[in-house]
Amino acid sequence: MTVTAPPPPSPAASSRAHVVRGVARKVPFTAGVVVLMVVGGVVTGAFWSPLDGRPLGAQLAFGVPSFADGRWWTVVTGSLVAGHPALYVLTLGLFAVAVGWAEHRCGTLRTAVVTIGFQLGAILLTAGVVLAVAATDWPWAQGLAADVDAGFSAGMMAALAVASATVRAPWRLRLRLALVAVAVVGLLFLGGLADLEHAFAVAVALPLSARLAGPRRVRPTGATLGRREWRLIAAVALVVIAAIRVITLVVPVIGPLGNTASDSTVAETAVSVVISLLLADGLRRGRRLAWALGLVVGVFYLLLGLLVIGVVAYARATGQMDQVELVGLAVFVPNAVLWSALTAWLVVGRRAFGVPSRRRLRKDPTSGTGPTTDGTDLARAALHRFGGPTISWMTTWPENRYLPTGDGGVVAYRVHAGVAVGLGDPITDDPATALDDFRALAERTGRVPCLFSTTAGLVAVAQERGWRALQVAEDTVVDLEGLAFTGKPWQAVRSAFNRAGKEGIEHRLVHLDQEPRSVVAQVRAISEEWVGDKGLPEMGFTLGGVEEALDPEVRTGLAVDAGGTVHGVTSWLPVYGADGVVVGWTLDVMRRRSEGFRAVVEYLIASACLAFQAEGARFVSLSGAPLARSDRDDTEPVLDRALDQLGAMLEPYYGFRSLHQFKAKFRPRHEPMFLVYRDEADLPRVGIGIGIGRAYLPDAGFRELLALAR
Repeated sequence: MTVTAPPPPSPAASSRAHVVRGVARKVPFTAGVVVLMVVGGVVTGAFWSPLDGRPLGAQLAFGVPSFADGRWWTVVTGSLVAGHPALYVLTLGLFAVAVGWAEHRCGTLRTAVVTIGFQLGAILLTAGVVLAVAATDWPWAQGLAADVDAGFSAGMMAALAVASATVRAPWRLRLRLALVAVAVVGLLFLGGLADLEHAFAVAVALPLSARLAGPRRVRPTGATLGRREWRLIAAVALVVIAAIRVITLVVPVIGPLGNTASDSTVAETAVSVVISLLLADGLRRGRRLAWALGLVVGVFYLLLGLLVIGVVAYARATGQMDQVELVGLAVFVPNAVLWSALTAWLVVGRRAFGVPSRRRLRKDPTSGTGPTTDGTDLARAALHRFGGPTISWMTTWPENRYLPTGDGGVVAYRVHAGVAVGLGDPITDDPATALDDFRALAERTGRVPCLFSTTAGLVAVAQERGWRALQVAEDTVVDLEGLAFTGKPWQAVRSAFNRAGKEGIEHRLVHLDQEPRSVVAQVRAISEEWVGDKGLPEMGFTLGGVEEALDPEVRTGLAVDAGGTVHGVTSWLPVYGADGVVVGWTLDVMRRRSEGFRAVVEYLIASACLAFQAEGARFVSLSGAPLARSDRDDTEPVLDRALDQLGAMLEPYYGFRSLHQFKAKFRPRHEPMFLVYRDEADLPRVGIGIGIGRAYLPDAGFRELLALAR
């Protein structure tokens, strides 16, 4: 008999199995509970047939009826199943993600104790409270006393609440507010057993989170909320209120105050939701008008709520309750509570909502919407006084806007898509104060602040003040001391010199603004030919062109033959030291004729290095290629991989990575360049292409951007 061996597993299956085993090893408690939930769903058939209404469901679920009959084991069985297939899948997924994350932050044993302990505690506490309140004539409590529940959601909420203590600000506050919102809204508008369990779990776990979180607990700094948090929380509150309007229309229930069924039509609800969302967007931007409208609506709800309370109190005191007809209290009272809380938030945080309209921003010279009248001169003076990093001369370019600092320095930035993008390090002796001022300016005008292509030194200062940093480029610096193009590693450069000699080409280091018009015209023609071949507009921001090369303090390298034809061009930006002396030069423009010899750029760079070395410069920077780096690997964080993908998308058009590889011929040392931003919530607008992408391509039209995306 011939026995055929089973086929080996496919590589994809083996890879998935490896990932699953890795996750199970990292979060064994979460993995074990998920496996038990899956087994429970298969054994009971809950994955395809609702347990609600089936005798088996009543035997497995927990609640007052189960405990009254002595089925105490239901605290275990009920935690591992769910009443409906859709709810089962949702609970399973949320538990795996939420508790898995909490286990990763707090450790396996701690997470297991918190999740199981709070699950049991919330179940028993809810049963006790319901049983006590059901003795009254409250229909809601009497309904809960006859109901049962299933699911591990209370333990999951507690685990998230405890793990929130391991999160840095501002995400700690955001996570906690989200948990409180889920618990409060669920209790007020749904009022089921699970919602009461969630409220108890969050109410107890949050105050104890710092004690229970373990060694990874992040101690609060005691800093006050910034404008952004006041705005964001107000906007989210309005979104929640809008969502509640939809929920009460689609899924009415019997809540603590009665039937939540809405008497509004679909059209009325849609209009209300749209208005709420528009108002929320205005609050997110800090608009004063949105704040005023929100305050008006909130005060209206508050006064109406007080009127209802007064009428009911008077009717009870005078025995006239039979003459009072209260309709829609189950929806009105919770809405009034939420609007009152939002009103208090808007009043206390009123200073965060002072952003004027765009028209007023344009007219107000102190709003930071444009450069100061002498902004470029201010930047030059700051550089001559304080010096700066390799890209600091780009702060003098006319497209920049300027924020003066108290010591005569400057922060150069541009505004695109609502993002204030700072260009490199602030030019000042006090970068910490400059960062605070720049952030305050951006938030005061409703913009998202960030700084692009900063140095590691600024990152250290920024991180101490709560900013985040992400490497986005790599500067390539050639030290000039002792530089000599000898030996095998420099063979390509020596070949460029030899070829230039045979072609009768010489290197001229000049000030382009002082050259004859015929030379400038040739330089423009070379540049326009280069841009035309790309199919996209010439990039800006940290990439200059001919106009920037015409600056009197910028040097230009020309490769010129005996007939006066320019074969290639480079431009070099000065890098000032703190004593007002040029200590280095940064490469900006680097272009050649299409029909010229290919090594002309190598020849120009090497010739400039020798010329600057003779003048006493310490280094030249071949400039940082955006979205390119030398140490790319598959283990990078998600954000780094996203930027790498953006770089790969731009590569066919602008060749950032090819340029980075080209510069390796000059054996440079690499200095990381960073994007400094407030926190990860800003990255969709800042770091993944919108704000910074528009800074580089401000003139690109829809068709050109569509071609780029393809």
